[in-house]
Amino acid sequence: MLLLLLSCSKTPPALPQRTYPTARRAPLVEEHHGTAVPDPYRWLEDPDSDETRAWVEAQNTVTGAYLDAIPAHDAIQARLEAVWQYERFGAPQRHGDRTFYTHNTGSQEHSVLFVAEGEASRALIDPATLSEDGTVSLAGWVPSPDGTLLAYGLSDGGSDWRTWHVLDVETGESLPDALAHIKFSGVSWTQDGTSLYYARYPAPDSPLEGALTDQKLYHHTIGTAQSADTLIYERPDEPEWGFGSTISDDGETLFISTWRSTEDLNQLHTLDLTDPDAEIRPLFEDWSAGWSVISAAGRTAWLWTNLDAPRGRIVSVNLDDVTTLAEIIPQSEQTLDRTQRVGDQLLTVTLADARAVLSRYSLTGEPLGAVALPGLGSIGGLTSRPGQTEGWYTFSSFTTPPTIYRYDAETGVSSVYREPEVAFDPADYTIEQVFYDSADGTTIPMFIVRRPDRTPEGIAPTLLYGYGGFNISITPRFGADVVTWLDMGGVYAVANIRGGGEYGEAWHKAGTKLDKQNVFDDFIAAGEHLISAGITDAAHLAIKGRSNGGLLVGATLLQRPDLFAAALPGVGVLDMLRYHQFTIGRAWSEDYGTAEDPAEFTALHAYSPVHNVTDGAAYPATLITTADHDDRVVPAHSYKFAAALQHGQAASAPILIRIDTRAGHGAGRSVSQKVAEVSDMWSFLVEELDMTLPEAL
Repeated sequence: MLLLLLSCSKTPPALPQRTYPTARRAPLVEEHHGTAVPDPYRWLEDPDSDETRAWVEAQNTVTGAYLDAIPAHDAIQARLEAVWQYERFGAPQRHGDRTFYTHNTGSQEHSVLFVAEGEASRALIDPATLSEDGTVSLAGWVPSPDGTLLAYGLSDGGSDWRTWHVLDVETGESLPDALAHIKFSGVSWTQDGTSLYYARYPAPDSPLEGALTDQKLYHHTIGTAQSADTLIYERPDEPEWGFGSTISDDGETLFISTWRSTEDLNQLHTLDLTDPDAEIRPLFEDWSAGWSVISAAGRTAWLWTNLDAPRGRIVSVNLDDVTTLAEIIPQSEQTLDRTQRVGDQLLTVTLADARAVLSRYSLTGEPLGAVALPGLGSIGGLTSRPGQTEGWYTFSSFTTPPTIYRYDAETGVSSVYREPEVAFDPADYTIEQVFYDSADGTTIPMFIVRRPDRTPEGIAPTLLYGYGGFNISITPRFGADVVTWLDMGGVYAVANIRGGGEYGEAWHKAGTKLDKQNVFDDFIAAGEHLISAGITDAAHLAIKGRSNGGLLVGATLLQRPDLFAAALPGVGVLDMLRYHQFTIGRAWSEDYGTAEDPAEFTALHAYSPVHNVTDGAAYPATLITTADHDDRVVPAHSYKFAAALQHGQAASAPILIRIDTRAGHGAGRSVSQKVAEVSDMWSFLVEELDMTLPEAL
């Protein structure tokens, strides 16, 4: 039994402003639509300058010393390691006579990719062997239709850039194929397994921060050099557009999806793969809706669309006549999250107040009933293959680790396939969903998770999490970090604020561009509800978010510094006037808008965290986290925000930044990297929320 100190025997010293590493304030001022905007820390945008590197090293030294001095740090880390050490599997995929799946014994830094033939299984790719420091990760894998070959992508140091390789499954040997400069693209195998389609960018001048343009779709023949690949589709007149590919179930049709941003709108084209002289044909080109291929064979395709359906619906279309859409599953009150064909059925995952519902339909849309789920939670890994009558999915919740289920379309029976054992008892926790009103009267749902025996009547340390962007739904999911927080006596709350996809496109749009302030208002109202409900108070309330959620936390702590005692903004988009000039940032403009537009500039400038720090204000204790190799949200966002907050802070509460090395935006990190970061964050909260930890966890 792990014991934690009941109280801290030593307290890290308060860090007044003068002890922070010096951040030079340059006299740089730019004018935007008549408004003068200072940008004194522009020099921190260069990640490789000697000045930036020295600043990063000095900040990590200060932060490390502060966190290491917290007495409970080692015990929290030990508990995290114990909870994280549970055996876990990925949902299987069957290709030909082979079954592919990932597995982690619980003590491995990365999951290993296995292949099973009959009762015998063997490891195909062990990421631990890919680099000495364990920072090269398996970032994607796609078996050929018959399972004889495997395409797999590797990420170095957490980068979004991928290099894809091909492996002979029988021998386990890698073929000479190497497809470089791939970002935001998977691969699609042809039916015969002799070639594949993928999209790539030109070789970047600056892999970390350069803007991404000119993606093109290529066809690669196995066994040939990438330089010999055939260009399939490009739009040189629209350099910011990107492409995805899907091949029909029968291998006869290539679907090309063209995207221009993160919005759920795209074009859809087809290419007849049975005709060498065929040309690309348009299906939908007017950017009026989003289209996603669920299944296709012959001249019929089943598609998800939001055309005249902001919460989504399923239609079928004749590829030779797209003027008429046949509605298969109409829009409902619930948001259609995803759909998978299994045999001659369609399995749908819908969201009812951010909770997953799994339902069955015939290919013509006849309802066949719901699939019972074990509780309030999320569905992931919904997979099947053409010609198969079985499908696989995972169910998880805040207190249920990902459990794999096998669904039999012939019997309609869903059964547990793999169920992990974790070092905690789910019965010790309660999950409730509450609804509260935001500033404009909009009702917002929020999940609250806690241990009743650790939260008697009165105030409890509470961590509020949110995201609120890009039509992404935040649903109940398991995390060893959350379980540890609950065992520490904390309450965990998740607010399903606007900007997400929980209630469809209207909910999303209500938190974008000129209406982005709704997102912050919703989050602030969540904190106010937790206090008014008697769960916590401002001295024991912390907020957390990553990426777009990092923006949420950064903006909120500036707007209501009195409401929170601590803030954890991670890898956040924090400079809202320049975000679109780096990597894939331009694609986010449909959510944020850009400073080039006068009205959008006014909205952005009003909440941009980097530009709204007030000198001499009292801000909550803040631990900013980022990574020096984040090539999605470049670390300059966090660097500039940290420098501004440290300069402006008048209170004794610390403003710290933790900068990970050999890591990116979050994907592909090892277990040790995750544990180290969470240990630091939870230790920070123990100190800043004045937590008294339970004697035993």
